[in-house]
Amino acid sequence: QVQLVESGGGLVQAGGSLRLSCAASGRIFSINGMGWYRQAPGKQRELVATMSRDGITDYADSVKGRFTISRDNAKNTVYLQMNSLKPEDTAVYYCNRDPRTMALLGYYSWGQGTQVTVSS
Repeated sequence: QVQLVESGGGLVQAGGSLRLSCAASGRIFSINGMGWYRQAPGKQRELVATMSRDGITDYADSVKGRFTISRDNAKNTVYLQMNSLKPEDTAVYYCNRDPRTMALLGYYSWGQGTQVTVSS
């Protein structure tokens, strides 16, 4: 069973940067589109960024130009570089399959996520 472990979150001032990592227990990234999601208190989980198995990326409008998703298949890890952070980016961040892959294959069990808090 694949396990996802997110890390790299923390407390940062507005305008700062963080790099999140998502490590998987198995060889999954090379055949899966992957995505980063976030959930703020009292809100539904939302999609932030995706990278297809072919390396095509897509971003939510709210993070476009500030966040960058990348992956290292050899390390079974996907990253999210977050720059110019805003207080509204505060949330717990998770990784999982991207929506297209989820529709075909289902989703992995959600990890514990990593908390990102941006102070104003």
